[in-house]
Amino acid sequence: MTSVQYPNKRNFLFAIATAGLLAASAAQAQTALDDILKSKVLKVAVQTDSAPYGFVGTDLKPIGLDVDMANYIGKKLGVPVELVVVVSGSRIPALQTKKADLVIATLGKNAEREKVIDFTAAYSPFFQAVFGPKTVSVKSFADLAGKTVGVTRGAMEDQELAKVAPPTTDTKRFEDNNATIAAFTSGQVQFVALGASVAGNMMTKNPQLSSEYKLLLKESPNFIGIAKGEEKLKAKVNEIIAEAKKSGELDAMAKKWLGRPGGDLPL
Repeated sequence: MTSVQYPNKRNFLFAIATAGLLAASAAQAQTALDDILKSKVLKVAVQTDSAPYGFVGTDLKPIGLDVDMANYIGKKLGVPVELVVVVSGSRIPALQTKKADLVIATLGKNAEREKVIDFTAAYSPFFQAVFGPKTVSVKSFADLAGKTVGVTRGAMEDQELAKVAPPTTDTKRFEDNNATIAAFTSGQVQFVALGASVAGNMMTKNPQLSSEYKLLLKESPNFIGIAKGEEKLKAKVNEIIAEAKKSGELDAMAKKWLGRPGGDLPL
């Protein structure tokens, strides 16, 4: 009679337990959309220092393109939106600590961020650049050698500037866009690296600085950040974005706040 070889009982039980934990983890990783619909509230992290994407209106409430997008998604999900105000460096932690279900805060996508969070399709255009006084000639990044450049800590501009700035560039980092802009307007730094819209707002409010666009850092459309593994929520938000793109809602939002349509945004 042929004998049957059974696996070691301890290993067999361990395998069953491990499979159970993985299944539970997978299930837990898919609860965000259900939790939103059950709690009847969508928590969205936004910034209020990135006009016209996110800033404070005359009624002291957050407004801007990102806020409109948050409210649009909430409407499509059939739930009210709770805005969670963050700064650049606290956007991703807001997802990781579950303070927010989504981050709609001029968030660019890159390989480092994709290791810790997921992204939807792009919903609006954006780019980063170096800005400075018209009186100082800057034709290439080599011209930043020995000069001071202000940047917001953790922002895409911070990462991109570090790749191209000469070693002798004095990069000064600040906690949010307001502090970065204040450093430039007060003369603490000679140049500033910002998102184009934030810089445009800065130049409009401070014409006495006679500042201008100098160097392009990166074309970086805005994406919505979602916690890792929340595929159901990601798929639903992508569906909403696709519908808004097809209907012209994305173009309308971009035109309202940026003066130009959203254009051909990447998935």
